[in-house]
Amino acid sequence: MRVRVHRKGEYIESVPMKGQLFSLITTGDGTEIIHHKLEDGVSSYLAPEEGWEALEYIYILSGQLIWKRPEGDVVLSPGDSVTAHMITEMAMFVAVGETEILYVVSRPYFHNYSGSIQKLFDLAVKIEEKDGYTSDHCNRIKKLATLVGERMGLSPYEIYVLNLAGFLHDVGKTQIPEHILNKPSKLTDEEFEQMKLHTVYGRRLLEETGMPDLKIVGEVVEQHHERYDGKGYPRGLQGNQISKLAAIITVVDSYDAMTVDRVYQKGRPQEEAMQEIERCSGTMYHPEIVRAFLSIAGETKL
Repeated sequence: MRVRVHRKGEYIESVPMKGQLFSLITTGDGTEIIHHKLEDGVSSYLAPEEGWEALEYIYILSGQLIWKRPEGDVVLSPGDSVTAHMITEMAMFVAVGETEILYVVSRPYFHNYSGSIQKLFDLAVKIEEKDGYTSDHCNRIKKLATLVGERMGLSPYEIYVLNLAGFLHDVGKTQIPEHILNKPSKLTDEEFEQMKLHTVYGRRLLEETGMPDLKIVGEVVEQHHERYDGKGYPRGLQGNQISKLAAIITVVDSYDAMTVDRVYQKGRPQEEAMQEIERCSGTMYHPEIVRAFLSIAGETKL
């Protein structure tokens, strides 16, 4: 007989992520019990995956989770639970207030998922800091992209991919030489050609994880500098050839780049940035996405 005592606050391993904390409480015979703490507004997902046959169980300890369902939201409170087995559709949950849950899964999950994602998240934040942004840039892109995606009525799975792609959109810049990335003056034609490759490198990094969802995220990341008129990169896609998820990131990334103070550039006023985005609708940006973005910007402070 094996007995393991767990006292409050004692974990085998913890991995902090932006707005959440994964802590492995115990593991044995392939089953893991994970303590998951989420800040207000942070999303969590149960996602279908080919070959994944594990039983998954979520128990609400404190706070609330909103289960976002097409037929209407379901509010989960302390003591409520969710059981899932071989799910075929993405299930999306949003924390209301600081929320704590227990996640029990019958196959190893903690290191495979949280470890791979955390390494990529750390790379994304470091590269944005080197590129003259604050460390919160990735999270802002994720949040803005999610707002636009929800306004456009995207599915929970699309929102999930958009969350990851928004945070990781520039992770490929880790492969760009620092003298190019940090150059304060205009890049030469040769340097710009190297810089453009960060979209391709980002897709490769995500594909190399071997995780099916991150391969899909990689396709979005590769396209986030394509333009509606076909003058973007790396492949010169145009119109509806471009993933809508990538086109959303294009708009919100441009807005953030225009309005945020950087090491070598003062941010523009919000109204001026919105006017520029509207002016470039149909050339740089997808008109439908511009409309959704401007409607959100008109209702709330971004």
